[in-house]
Amino acid sequence: MEHDADPAPAPAPAIASLQPADDDWAARDDLEEAPAKPHPHSAARDDDDAREAPRARAAQDAGKSTAGGQILFLSGQVDDRTIQKYEKEAKDKSRESWYMAYIMDTNEEERAKGKTVEVGRAHFETETTRFTILDAPGHKSYVPNMISGASQADIGVLVISARKGEFETGYERGGQTREHVLLAKTLGVSKLVVVINKMDESTVGWSKERYDEIEGKMVPFLKSSGYNVKKDVHFLPISGLLGTNMKTRMDKSNCSWWSGPCLFEVLDCIQVPLRDPKGPVRMPIIDKYKDMGTVVMGKIESGTISEGDNMLVMPNKANVKVISVHCDEDRVRSAAPGENVRVKLSGIEEDDITAGFVLSSIKNPVSAISEFRAQLQILELLDNAIFTAGYKAVLHIHSVVEECEIVELIEEIDLKRRKEGDIKKKKSKRKPLFVKNGAVVVCRVQVILETSSVNCSDTIWIHRSGIKV
Repeated sequence: MEHDADPAPAPAPAIASLQPADDDWAARDDLEEAPAKPHPHSAARDDDDAREAPRARAAQDAGKSTAGGQILFLSGQVDDRTIQKYEKEAKDKSRESWYMAYIMDTNEEERAKGKTVEVGRAHFETETTRFTILDAPGHKSYVPNMISGASQADIGVLVISARKGEFETGYERGGQTREHVLLAKTLGVSKLVVVINKMDESTVGWSKERYDEIEGKMVPFLKSSGYNVKKDVHFLPISGLLGTNMKTRMDKSNCSWWSGPCLFEVLDCIQVPLRDPKGPVRMPIIDKYKDMGTVVMGKIESGTISEGDNMLVMPNKANVKVISVHCDEDRVRSAAPGENVRVKLSGIEEDDITAGFVLSSIKNPVSAISEFRAQLQILELLDNAIFTAGYKAVLHIHSVVEECEIVELIEEIDLKRRKEGDIKKKKSKRKPLFVKNGAVVVCRVQVILETSSVNCSDTIWIHRSGIKV
């Protein structure tokens, strides 16, 4: 990989930053020099051959970054010479088996600690599809960064370690595997690939019994989390370190009992939700930098962005003009929903944009509000805490992070009664004073504002240090 320039600067400290992980997201000196061209996949998105943003997530030490690095190597994004450099670097740090993870974990803190901190980004292509990898942190200390990555994903790839003890640690109550699944579902990631990694490890030895044990425990939990396991979830065994069952199907000499597809085949076959290219433009801004003008980065959730378009940056209602659009390294005339893009704007300064702002249509701009009604599920309240009016937390919506306060509890919902079809029961006129762990409650949430409003969407994730909602 060539590195043309330093990575784009991080957003304001209040925002969970998404540092660029490779040169695809670096500030480019030649951003406007290449002539614009139609993006090879933009026009074909209605045919589902440009699925974007599978997000890898896993409990710490499950091998997520190693698997991500292996994907890039197998798809030709990393050459042998680079791999040899990483092998030497890992050996010098007495971390011989970590060299593949260095492809995704690019900063020294991540390599020294052996854990992903920022959301790594990279791109790869199969024979039919172009993907963006979002390698999100697995450690519980970096949940805000993980949320930012998950909010951009179409497909979730849950990496689980088959090694004895590692799966159990992540799966037990309060473990990261459970939290990641609930987080993915909450943030709208409806398609899930569960890869059971480290099947080549000496304590596992491609054991069918171990694979079946893990799948048998995960299926009921995935169902209880709201996933349709038969329709929307795929299981498969892999070795991220060796690349087994990733680009090509498993050799029977390695594993006689597996006859299913490899990882690339599974990713290619998944149908992601269709988005409206003719709808109002909605692009949450995840980062920005200055390069002969102001450049913003994000994923287009709705509408089409084209060179020459006049738009609004919300919530500050700044009128801007699109100077150029880049998908990966290519300058394109327009980009459709689902594309991860860099957009150069005129009419606004970099300092006037914060991660979490939204690039929006002028005729149909996104609403800016300070208070809204939401249905929340309480996942975990520590130290016998209760959830009541006056509770303060941190609100995460796409790439925005703001402090908020629960103003009022309106209704507690009995999900079991709802599933059983008892919808005729009248709502209680008495509003709950508080709720506890596991409760589902409708409430009013107020964003604690300093100078401006914040954009909100239907699905939210609220967390507090040690307490998750």
